[in-house]
Amino acid sequence: MLLRKKVASALRFVKRSALAVLIVCGAPLPWAHGQTGQPSLSEALPATQLVQPADLVRELASASADARPTIVYVGFRTLFGGGHIPGATFHGSASTEQGLADIKKWATSLPRTTNLVIYCGCCPFERCPNIRPAFALFRDMGFTHLRVLELRTSFAADWAGKNYAIEKGLN
Repeated sequence: MLLRKKVASALRFVKRSALAVLIVCGAPLPWAHGQTGQPSLSEALPATQLVQPADLVRELASASADARPTIVYVGFRTLFGGGHIPGATFHGSASTEQGLADIKKWATSLPRTTNLVIYCGCCPFERCPNIRPAFALFRDMGFTHLRVLELRTSFAADWAGKNYAIEKGLN
């Protein structure tokens, strides 16, 4: 009887976890089907605007304070608080209209030549609900030095798991 309760409890946990992952990373979103003018999840980002984690680490290590890119986390606030790239800022989740509006409000005063790197890492890159809307927003605002940190699996695996520096807490 005790074993059945443990198994049932474990199954409930797995079902809830799977549902959370689907909601965050894989559930059909209206803009993923072209209903709102946002880019589709399958839209390829220009390879010239992708930066790999190891390359960004090298760039950050060698850059003077003036040459350091402005790093913007465009995912979910709770994940940012749990750990992010040192110096990165959070201004909203790009998967929501309010988040995009908050990001846009923040970015309005930036020079369009700002060396800007955006990233998320909430889930596998090809399913991320935040990267493509953020990329489209900055591109449409006219940013000319815009890059996307390509975290293929997640921030945990592709950055923290490689022992690259992280900060915790909110900005």
